Amino acid sequence: MPEQSPLDLAEGHPFGPQNLPYGVFTTAEDSTPRIGVRHGDHVLDAGAAAAALSSDHAELLAAPTLNPLMAAGRTVWQAVRAELRAWLTEPAHRAAVEPLLRPLDDVTMRLPFEVADYVDFYASEHHASNVGRIFRPDSPDPLTPNWKHLPIGYHGRSGTIVVSGTPVVRPSGQRKTPADPVPVFGPSVRLDIEAEVAFVVGTPSPTGTPVARGDFREHVFGVCLLNDWSARDLQAWEYVPLGPFLGKSFATSVSAWVTPLDALEAARTAPPARTHELLPYLDDSADEPDGLDLRIEVRINGEAVSNPPFSAMYWTAAQQLAHMTVNGASLRTGDLYASGTVSGPEPDQLGCLLELTQGKGPFLADGDEVVLTAWAPGPDGTRIGLGEVAGRITPAV
Repeated sequence: MPEQSPLDLAEGHPFGPQNLPYGVFTTAEDSTPRIGVRHGDHVLDAGAAAAALSSDHAELLAAPTLNPLMAAGRTVWQAVRAELRAWLTEPAHRAAVEPLLRPLDDVTMRLPFEVADYVDFYASEHHASNVGRIFRPDSPDPLTPNWKHLPIGYHGRSGTIVVSGTPVVRPSGQRKTPADPVPVFGPSVRLDIEAEVAFVVGTPSPTGTPVARGDFREHVFGVCLLNDWSARDLQAWEYVPLGPFLGKSFATSVSAWVTPLDALEAARTAPPARTHELLPYLDDSADEPDGLDLRIEVRINGEAVSNPPFSAMYWTAAQQLAHMTVNGASLRTGDLYASGTVSGPEPDQLGCLLELTQGKGPFLADGDEVVLTAWAPGPDGTRIGLGEVAGRITPAV
């Protein structure tokens, strides 16, 4: 019986033609990074396919990162996506494309784009409320007074963003419990995860020009899963008054695959009802829904521990982008901004161990592996798979 072609996928495969996420890969015989597109359990050498089929976009797809394609803008993104779908589905292209598909097990995935700036938000009301109750148990309101008026965020460290599968070294730093007379230095003993969704900026914007909420799709190239590893003991001692620093900056893991925003049109959904009137630049009450119905699963050492729903996020990615630039801050190709921990209202929908254990632990041990996966509703009842984010904790150095 002849071997099945990698072009012939099972019906409804989450990485079928309705998805086509982008990544960058190398092979054992060639260490040159190249752009790939996932199709089932294979990766298409997009640059080689574009050259073989005389695409007008061959130069963009021959780049070693996604940045040139991302900078080209939405019209080009849509044209390239249409070409890729045709190459992978139309019989006329089968002979040229089939030899350019490599099994995922035969390639090494790289960080798919050069990260410019990195911003992390705090957009889940459930997460913010749970954390507020843990850290401020005597406060009448677990949310800070500004929380319902603007998407809270902080600028992170872009240089320590790593691709899925990269080991995460346990960080060391200062920590101090209420019982300690003075701070001590050493490896974190409260190492945590944060299951998040990140958005990758393609089209830049000039300094001094805010990006309107309605222009979100003109600037954001795609979506990927993100794990914002967090040393809770370091974070608790350092974060007043300026916020996260060493407790967050040691590593942030992202998926090797960036799902185009256009692949998630069927997953658009209304965000939760607004309880406070929003300023005009954030007010989305009269617009098409900008929430996303993404279903996340968190596994630790193979055991499912949580299923956070991204549809429960109070602040949308469009609002986050508008707030991030409303002061005139520019966008750069490769900017990455993350949602903050995704948590829902139920006990099995919490996106970090701090919440799952009510702050008591246990937290991550050396050798633990954390894997985030997710899917979204696709067209005609299909599913859109998001590339996983995996990382294993190694001992402090």
